[in-house]
Amino acid sequence: MEDLVRAVLVSEFGGPEQLRPVRVADPVAGPGQVRVAVRAAGVNPVDAGNRADGRWAGLRVPCILGYDIAGVIDGVGPGVTGLASGDRVMAMTHFPDGAGGYAELVVIDAALVAPISAATSFADAAATPLAAGTAHLVLARLGLPADSRLLVLGASGGVGLFLLQLAAAAGITTIGVGREAMHAQMRGLGAAACIDYTREDVASRARALAGGPVDAVADLVGGSLARSACAALRPGGQIAAIATPDLDLDPLLDANITFHGLLIQDDGDRTRALADLLDRRELRPVISRVLPLDAAAEAHRIMEAGHAGGKIVLDVTGSGK
Repeated sequence: MEDLVRAVLVSEFGGPEQLRPVRVADPVAGPGQVRVAVRAAGVNPVDAGNRADGRWAGLRVPCILGYDIAGVIDGVGPGVTGLASGDRVMAMTHFPDGAGGYAELVVIDAALVAPISAATSFADAAATPLAAGTAHLVLARLGLPADSRLLVLGASGGVGLFLLQLAAAAGITTIGVGREAMHAQMRGLGAAACIDYTREDVASRARALAGGPVDAVADLVGGSLARSACAALRPGGQIAAIATPDLDLDPLLDANITFHGLLIQDDGDRTRALADLLDRRELRPVISRVLPLDAAAEAHRIMEAGHAGGKIVLDVTGSGK
């Protein structure tokens, strides 16, 4: 009789109610792959987009969502070296058409796996690869030198809280834009100053805090906020966006602004670098909720309501350690 494992399946694209706990066939690691017994799976906004309609990512229903996993290797395919059953690992599965993380067992290319030490919890590891990887990509694309001034829109979100930490480590001065309730958290993670977009004019306040215009804007939320925030940007500055902003291009062209549009891809080397930062306690995920795997639909409802206050992680085993 075929072995079955727990997973959360999307049988039709649509709302959170489409996320249903099921049992699926036990996957087998092929050449160059490992099988991970998942202990925790990260939940990201892209998961909600894929649940609503994942065709852009090459997903076809029925499918299992989730790109972030952490757990223990329990099977190694032919040709894999340097990894063995029992190793604690984290990974971002193949993006965008891989996914598969909302499950007890996941098969993944060994090149995408990052070992983690016993000092790093599975919950922390599962909260990290995609969001921190996106923050890493934003900074890499901007290429800002130390002492640059960076205005971060959406600094209180999952990507933003990682970006503040990585920027501070690089000697970049950040001004974080987010709700006042998150300002203490944002400062604790490296923001030099914070702006409450619900009460303050972002551009004028940013210029006042920076003592002049900023060198770059990281737009992590999209929409209309970037349009007003760009007034804080110096001529010849840069914007990096991970969500579609509502921008008037004429002023940007006139000011010689460089625009970077970013979509993360899987990268094992980057995930291993992030795992090393976690192990050395130089990167700290902010987790607002840990829910059981079967509560994936509730996790999506919370995330889509906005202002989750940090990352949401699915506990696949009942223990996030």
